[in-house]
Amino acid sequence: MSDSTAAETRRFDAEVHQLLKLMINALYSNREIFLRELISNASDASDKLRFEALTRDELKGKDQDLDIEISFDTAAGRLVVADRGIGMNRAEVVENLGTIARSGTRRFLESLSGDARKDARLIGQFGVGFYSAFIVAAEVEVETRRADEAPAAGVRWRSTGEGEYSIEDIEREPQGTTITLTLREEHRDLLSRWQLERIIRHYSNHVAFPIRLIEVGKEAEDGDKDEDAPAGQQIINDTQALWARARNELEDEDYKSFYNGLTGDPEAPVSWAHHHVEGSQSYSLLLYLPAQAPFDLLINRDEREGLKLYIQRVFIMDAAEQLLPRYLRFMRGVVDSADLPLNVSREILQDSPLLKKIRATVIKRSLDLIEKLAGEGGEAWSKFWKAFGSILKEGVIEDFEQRERIASILRFASTHAEDAESVSLDDYIGRMTEGQDAIWYLTADSVKVARSSPHLEAFKRHNIEVLLLTDRIDEWLVSHLDQFKDKPLKSVSQGKLNLAGDSPEPGEDARLLAGRIKKALGDTVGNVRPGNRLTDSPGCIVADEGGMSLQMEKLLRQAGQAVPETKPDLEINAEHPLLTAMNQLDDGKRFDDLSHLLFDQARLAEGGELADPAAYVARVNRLLIEALQPSSSSAAEDNSRDGSNAASA
Repeated sequence: MSDSTAAETRRFDAEVHQLLKLMINALYSNREIFLRELISNASDASDKLRFEALTRDELKGKDQDLDIEISFDTAAGRLVVADRGIGMNRAEVVENLGTIARSGTRRFLESLSGDARKDARLIGQFGVGFYSAFIVAAEVEVETRRADEAPAAGVRWRSTGEGEYSIEDIEREPQGTTITLTLREEHRDLLSRWQLERIIRHYSNHVAFPIRLIEVGKEAEDGDKDEDAPAGQQIINDTQALWARARNELEDEDYKSFYNGLTGDPEAPVSWAHHHVEGSQSYSLLLYLPAQAPFDLLINRDEREGLKLYIQRVFIMDAAEQLLPRYLRFMRGVVDSADLPLNVSREILQDSPLLKKIRATVIKRSLDLIEKLAGEGGEAWSKFWKAFGSILKEGVIEDFEQRERIASILRFASTHAEDAESVSLDDYIGRMTEGQDAIWYLTADSVKVARSSPHLEAFKRHNIEVLLLTDRIDEWLVSHLDQFKDKPLKSVSQGKLNLAGDSPEPGEDARLLAGRIKKALGDTVGNVRPGNRLTDSPGCIVADEGGMSLQMEKLLRQAGQAVPETKPDLEINAEHPLLTAMNQLDDGKRFDDLSHLLFDQARLAEGGELADPAAYVARVNRLLIEALQPSSSSAAEDNSRDGSNAASA
């Protein structure tokens, strides 16, 4: 450093001062972002120099061997970020560091939500990144010189963030900018090699310029030393972002290794897709299908941290809802765009036409990967479906535009297949019987419970396949997917059932028996009617067409939701031996007990819950005692008779 003129003291623009107070007092928990922002600024300055050197002869040669140096002095409590980019003159320093002119500060302040962690993510989306230095620094000093001006045109800017800054002209030999931070005591734990390496690799690993880390006063160990770096220096970042490279340059192991580093998942991904989109707006996508799910993926629906958003290879945020819908939150990868500006508000980001275009591409490419995997089948598909099938089903509910495409990927258990969840809706349609006009399904707690449901009896008789839906989300799924390829989806447990070839309507005796059972059950049942659903079972619960099933009622209760009062119908098989015997009973009490027992057993067969378990047990015990008593009396009489004969003898 050389001679300088007297420093001039100026006050910050009012809103910059407000921002500085916020940075210092409100965002300590997000302190690491300051280094991301300073490195990004250094990278931008280097890019600008390269761009201007294309057309300006006086800059040619000055854009060679550009890098970013980060040095730290633990004893002095200082951190220095230096670049040899385009630099600034005095007017630019005042404009960029002292006023609101281009900083976007006003819109940044208006966009704050009050959540420090979320608000910190906004910093990179505005031109306020430089001010984040005051999160950790008690004093910030900037020395800079434009690459196209003489050494005498250097400028020094200094501030403690307390409302004022000083600015002076200095003699500065190197081009570019050097930012020196004197860290506050409570943030000096950042001045260690492992901390700085971790932060740089997390946020700035793919910046296009080498980032050299220098520990002042210490030589680099032989194992850490870069061959081309001076003593005490180490290149930290990978300047060649894998997603920016051509696909024909990469091997499978390159993609797998990058996935492991990106996600921390030790397993290899199932598959991946790598795309470069060029044109008026350019961006790159690298998407992965993981092999296993994090333990909390189903619980935390709003945590979508798998798709990382980069802008010009600088990490901005985990993309959340802007690029990745909830039903694809298991996807992993990178989106990098050169055309998304950083100085825009979150609302404009969400409404950006480019973001909508990227989101649509992410969805399309993700579904392409899943469809390809489903078509190949095998262990990889089975593993994927087990881990993520329930989440993918959410897409039928949430994404109307992609509903049928997602539905075609889904797999279900069915009465046709022994393998659990191996049947697609297209498979089902291909096996529909002549005259069948609907896709039939049954919801239940498990495949075992579903296969033993009395509702399947009529469909077995007619050789009609039924999908067995046992996932918790399936009830919501079928409430949104009312048809697939013009075939309506119908529940086997709802409404009146009329299958081709069924026997005619039950006769008068059956209707009278149904009336007696309805009278015995009273208000506990909606209606009792004879039907032709059943062949082996005496009765079953039937919901109204489009009504709430017993399975849905149970799910709502388990979720703590209020369930509307409903009275399910009971359909009886009047030809069943139990119903035939009941029809011959004159004993009103026994008929009532059997009627309630019939109704309760029908609920249990559907996985429903008994309204009064104690009453059910009491009825069963009464009927058992009555069934056993005649045998006991006969045995007693036989014993008495044998005793009398013995006495006579």
